[in-house]
This record gives sequence, C-alpha cells and structure tokens, in this order.
Amino acid sequence: MMNQSSKAELLRRLHAGPEVLVLANAWDAISARVIAAEGFPVVATSSAGCAAVLGYPDGEKIPRSEMTFLLAKIARAVDVPVTADVEAGYDDAVQTALDVIAAGAVGLNLEDMAGDELRPIDGQISIIRAVREAADASGVPLVINARTEIYLARHGDPETRFDRSVERLNRYRQAGADCLFIPGVADRETIGRLVGAVRGPVNILASAGSPSIAELKGLGVARVSFGSGPSRIAIGAARRFARAVRDLGSFDALSSEAIGYQEVQDLLARK
Repeated sequence: MMNQSSKAELLRRLHAGPEVLVLANAWDAISARVIAAEGFPVVATSSAGCAAVLGYPDGEKIPRSEMTFLLAKIARAVDVPVTADVEAGYDDAVQTALDVIAAGAVGLNLEDMAGDELRPIDGQISIIRAVREAADASGVPLVINARTEIYLARHGDPETRFDRSVERLNRYRQAGADCLFIPGVADRETIGRLVGAVRGPVNILASAGSPSIAELKGLGVARVSFGSGPSRIAIGAARRFARAVRDLGSFDALSSEAIGYQEVQDLLARK
C-alpha cells in the first residue's frame, strides 16, 4: 500500500497524461468505494455533496471539522489517492490544508471567491503560496487545484472574463498550484483557447452540454470532474423512487436500479 506522500506524487503525475484524469466525485464512504471499485485511479470529493450528507447547503456552511470528519471516512475507505474540495478554505486555508492531510487526503481544490466576493488576485496568490509551503513542510506535497470562479459566477464584464481568468490561473500556477480549474466553461472554442493560454494542466467541470471526455482530451484538457453532479443523480434517483411509491404504489426500482444488498456489504467489507 502506498504511503500518503507517494499517493500525492501519483496524483500529480496523473495530470501529465497521456489520458485525461477523470474524477467521478464522491460524497461519502460508500460512493467512494463504488468509484474506486469501478477502476477510477483517484477519488475526488464534492463540497456540495459532502455538505448535503450532513444536512448543510453548499457555500462553506458546513463547519471545517465536520467536512474533514467526512473526508477522513472517505480517505480510509479507499486505497487510491483522494483529493478534497475545500471551497475557499473555510476562513483559514493553511489550517484547512493541514486538516486535509491529517484526514488522509493528498490534494485539494481551492477557489478564489469567498461568499459573493472574488478575492483580490494578490491575496489569493498569498493564500496559495502559504498552502504550498505548509503542505511541503508537512511532508505530504498536496496537489493544489487552484480554481477561479470568474466564469461560473459570471463575474464582471463578459468581454474580459477570458483574459482575467487566464491571468489569475497563470499566476496561481506560479504561486505553486499544480492544476488550474475553471468551472462554468462548456463551449469547445473557449475551452480550447484556455488550454492554449493557461500554462499548466487545465481542469474542466463537466455538466449537461459539455463536450465528451474524448472531445475534451482532443482539446488538451488534463482533468475532468463532475462536482456535485453524481450526488445529485443519486438524490434524483431517491426522489423518483419516493414519488413512484407515493403516486403509483410502485417499487420496481428495487429490482431495476438498486445495487444488491450483499454487494453493498461486500464493498464496505473490502480492505
């Protein structure tokens, strides 16, 4: 079994290809087990998915201690590297990074919008540098996925979003980020331009209407993640089941969609 530092280095290498690093985001221990059992080389958490498990909305409403409690359960559930979505760092990005390491994870997403405000670029650079230094000093060289919210939040003049995003991502790379994450972009032309202008591996958030994995690979994207999408699919399935029982008296999904009881137990028993 790899130690934590080796897992961090493996995660970093996976950003260099030749295949796209595809992350089917988990939200609890059993979803992480399912993803790892299906052959994915890394498990990534979803901040919104994890928060929902414990009854919180997204947006740093979950206390850091509860987020890292759930992260530790996920990291212990699988042998593959785990990378955590820690939003904007929960008011203390360095301590959050150290908590991520203590939980057993080896990477983190760090976004540049706190609440409704986009952080000044120099302030965000200082945060990334501090996280990089603290992680390296700990002996676990966390893989930092630095995220800008400019497109997702539709921040500022649409005509300037591309240039402002590229400036931020390139400076985040210089500050010590390993990968650059730009959610909210789905059209091929913009994705291709971003890959050409950003000086580091690019992470795209896949959503309805996004190019396929094969197309994203052709555009040069290094990493594709799904955020809260997988957890929302599971929630949607639960709602469909509840409505079918309520409205139709039907529970056909138990035979057509549910994973078998023993299979779940076997997944949880697996070491």
